[in-house]
Order: sequence, then structure tokens, then C-alpha cells
Amino acid sequence: MSATDPLLTYGLVLLVGTVAGLVSGIVGTGATVILLPVLALTFGPKSAIPIMAIVALMSNFAKITAWWREIDWRAAGAYALGGVPGAALGARTMLLLPAHTVDIALGTFFLVMIPGRRWLAARSYKISAAVLVPVGFVIGFLTGIVVSTGPISVPVFTSYGLLKGAFIATEAAASLALYISKAITFRTFGALPTEIILQGLITGSSVMAGTYLAKMLVERISLTTFQYLLDVVMFISGCALLWSALR
Repeated sequence: MSATDPLLTYGLVLLVGTVAGLVSGIVGTGATVILLPVLALTFGPKSAIPIMAIVALMSNFAKITAWWREIDWRAAGAYALGGVPGAALGARTMLLLPAHTVDIALGTFFLVMIPGRRWLAARSYKISAAVLVPVGFVIGFLTGIVVSTGPISVPVFTSYGLLKGAFIATEAAASLALYISKAITFRTFGALPTEIILQGLITGSSVMAGTYLAKMLVERISLTTFQYLLDVVMFISGCALLWSALR
């Protein structure tokens, strides 16, 4: 390997990370779909998942600081109340079991929820903060097992009544607690050594930059465009999970 290879490698990771942060900052999710293949090729598939745990922490922190005044703390707190123990249990399970079946189930769910989310919205179906507690536990558990379940939270928080900046900020605040729980579990069981943390911090810095840039775009796009972008991300996420599980 030549002396320039590491620079080119990290340059690619930082470039893709910025794009991933931009997309995630606009629709609230999607960074994993874009960034994970690059991380798997660069650092190896076994390292990609704990690296993404660090990246997710930084990405959600950027969304929170960018949209601080839009956060619905009641919804975030209820979701995290169930999600934190769920994520810890899921992360421990991930270290012991294969997740192909979960990938297939989640991929199918994402695709089904594209029309499902619109069906719920057309009927003005709303969920309460109390419902977010058990839903948070289930999604937290799945988040601990697979790399990311970001798109699965889309119909949850939009059914609660959050869109655009409020959705992005509240989902990030709730998810931050889940990823802290997941990262602590990884660290406890030796899956998050110092080298992985440094790689995650480097990658996460570019994702944060893209997230802050995204705020300017979100403030300018229409609600209809925002909802179409959510559907696109859910479609891509569902197809990516199914492809990964079945290949």
C-alpha cells in the first residue's frame, strides 16, 4: 500500500459521509444506507457496525443541535424510556446471533410502510406518547441487532404528528439515547476498541458537516416534497436490507 492510499481512503469516506449526512439531515434517516457499504469495504464488515454506532451518535447530536427548538421532549422521552433497555438487549443479542432473518423482516416492513404511512396519514390516525414507550422498546431492540432501523421510526413519529424539523429533531433526540445504550453495550463486551472509536469519530465528523448543511435545504422544501423523500429513503432502505439478507 502506498503512502497516499490512507489519504485517498479517508478522503472517500469523508466525502461519502458528508453526502450521507446531507441526506439524513434532510429526511431524518438514510445515512446508514449510503455509508455502510463504503465502511464495510474500507474497514471490513465486522468493524462497520460498531463504527456506525459512533457515527449515529454524532449524526443525531448534529440534528439535535441544528433543530433544538423543534424537539418534542415528551415524545423523545417516552420513546427513549422503552428504547434504551431495548437497544442494550438487542446489541447483546447481535453479538450472539445472526441477523439475516431480522434484515428480511425489516426490509419487508419498510416497503410495506410506504403505502401504509400514507394510509394512516389520510385517515389522520395519531398515536399517543404512551404508545411510544413499548414501540421504542421494540425498535430499540431491533436497532441493537441491526446497523440501523432509522426508517422504521418514520411512520411512528409522523403518526404522532411530527414533520420536517420537528420530526428530524425529535427522532434524533430519542435515537441518541438508544445509540448511547448500544455503544456502551458494544464497549462492555469488547466490540468497540479505541481504533474503532477513532474511525467512527473521523467518519462521524463528515456526517455532522452534511447534517448542518441540510438544515438550510429542509427550511426551503415543501411538506409534499419532504414526504416523497421519506418514501424514497424507506424504499431504498427496504431493498438494501433484503438484498443484504438474501445475497
